Amino acid sequence: MQWTSILAVYFLIWVMTAFVMLPFGVRTADEAGVAKVAGQADSAPVNFRPGKLVIRATVIAALLTSLFVLNFEYGWITAADLNPFPEPPSQIGPRG
Repeated sequence: MQWTSILAVYFLIWVMTAFVMLPFGVRTADEAGVAKVAGQADSAPVNFRPGKLVIRATVIAALLTSLFVLNFEYGWITAADLNPFPEPPSQIGPRG
């Protein structure tokens, strides 16, 4: 696998990981017991920390990308392994 392909896979996994992790660890003003600002949405986060999100997404994406590349190289799980439908039985004999 070329390094540009690995970089593209890493970027895609990083973006998906970051979006999946967005709601975790975020508290609203009601949960934190902080007064709301006028016009603030009820669901607006009080303690959003993008730095933590970036670090966590980077580490998780690096691990998942490593697993993807290793699976690509060694073929641990192939497309045939993920096929939920078995081979249809062969038709023996004439139809009729």
